Amino acid sequence: MGITGKRIYLVDDEPEVLSSVSRTLRAYHYNVMGFTNAADCLRQLRKNDCDLLIVGVKTPDMDGVALLHETKEIAPLLPVIIVAGCADIPLAVSVMKAGAVDFIKRPFNRKHFIRKVEDALTNHRHLDPMLGDQLTRVQKRILELILSGRSNKRIAYILGRSVRTIESHRGKIMRKLGVANIVDLVKKAYRMDLNQSSEEGE
Repeated sequence: MGITGKRIYLVDDEPEVLSSVSRTLRAYHYNVMGFTNAADCLRQLRKNDCDLLIVGVKTPDMDGVALLHETKEIAPLLPVIIVAGCADIPLAVSVMKAGAVDFIKRPFNRKHFIRKVEDALTNHRHLDPMLGDQLTRVQKRILELILSGRSNKRIAYILGRSVRTIESHRGKIMRKLGVANIVDLVKKAYRMDLNQSSEEGE
């Protein structure tokens, strides 16, 4: 039986596949939300947390690797499984380097797939290659501004950078500190006394 209550986002451009995989996951008592394009999934991720993202390697508006990169900026610790229709070793290497916790070839055995899902949910939530890395000076400055209540747009204006750049740094800050959301970021920063003023720079 699945881990009751866990929320899984599923992205695939084939409605039949989306429906089939969703039914399988729901049969194991997972809470599933399906998307046929990456943009809708990213919008939802910006508004709500989820516990696992499963992505088809090809989506109509963005490939799975690009979606993985975008996801890591929004939810750095969210485990992501990439699903592909072929056993492409270079692709598998690229998605694992980009931060996926697993790469599954389709079609897959139902029980094998569920084991992979359960493993991702239980063993990979807090694993990240950036965890524990030191913040750069500019990241310390951005963290200081986040803790003072500034929005990404305001921080971008203050530092003379793009909002996209600030979002990228913010994602890296969260990954390095091992936090999944802004509330945990604030708690961790104050516990580590990272709210002290820092110099602006690279």
